[in-house]
Amino acid sequence: MDHSNSLAEQTPSTFMLKLRRLLGTLALCSFATCSVAQTASVRLIVAFPPGGPNDFVARNISETLGKELGQTVIVENKPGANGIIAAEYVIKAPPDGTVFWFSSTGAVAINPSLYPKVPYNPIADLAPVSLVARNDEMLVVNPKHPATGPKDFIEHAMKNRTTMANSGMGSVPHLAAALLGAATKANFVDVPYKGAAPAITDVMAGHVDAFFGDVPGLINNIRAGKLKPIAMAAETRHPLFPDVKTFKEIGIDGVDSDNWYGMFTTKDTPAEIINRVNAAVKRTLETESVKQRLLASGTLPASSTPQELGALLKKDSEKWARLIREKNIQPD
Repeated sequence: MDHSNSLAEQTPSTFMLKLRRLLGTLALCSFATCSVAQTASVRLIVAFPPGGPNDFVARNISETLGKELGQTVIVENKPGANGIIAAEYVIKAPPDGTVFWFSSTGAVAINPSLYPKVPYNPIADLAPVSLVARNDEMLVVNPKHPATGPKDFIEHAMKNRTTMANSGMGSVPHLAAALLGAATKANFVDVPYKGAAPAITDVMAGHVDAFFGDVPGLINNIRAGKLKPIAMAAETRHPLFPDVKTFKEIGIDGVDSDNWYGMFTTKDTPAEIINRVNAAVKRTLETESVKQRLLASGTLPASSTPQELGALLKKDSEKWARLIREKNIQPD
């Protein structure tokens, strides 16, 4: 074998010249790769149809996020199969920082335990980017219900059959009610619906006693006097409803239910791309116009590091899996 052209046998000057050329080529390749990632449009994949709360938040951050990234951010809806279609699309996308999954808690932290044939593992198959928003669950009742706060609601439920509407078996509202039942031993009767809207309608009509829901989906009916807020299943009170107590305040622990929204991307996406997008999300959520739009809707802006989102996903996945297993919860 001819070794006359190996770097080790060349003169120092020739060796340094070729080394400089090699390093220059690598630098150009790196720059080109980075340029492609930064000039291509970014797509936020939403697993729900347009007009829903997940879609609302994605579209409210997209324009400012695009300005922060120096790229066009497009919200793309891929609904169906309980989030599987959107998840698989992101998992199979190139790891170049152009495709992100904008997901709620259910699709990433609940579905893998609720549906045994989910063909992906969010913890293993996705890279966390940033938390975007928190949606703590609020318990509401018909205005004619005798309870005015969490303490008397529980006292009433201990003595009376209490029906709890939910947006589907295994949904966050259903699991929040299951947590409350486990913590208090109250006899709640599940009344599942195909979505939050018909559940809320029947609570307002007095057909069902109570409902746990995301604040954005309840806020207008509360303000119109059609629903009465009872308690927050959260660590702290909601800033728009400072008079509504948390269950924790009256000594009922373990009921916290946060239907958070977060951004994930394809596994093996370089850390520098993830960190760049993470920083852009943080700046976006700190932008006053974005912050105020989200807060006005009842959504709480909340960024995080990729590591913090990964830890949250793991913690909630274990929490919901344990509850689903203990209560033998089956999807609709």
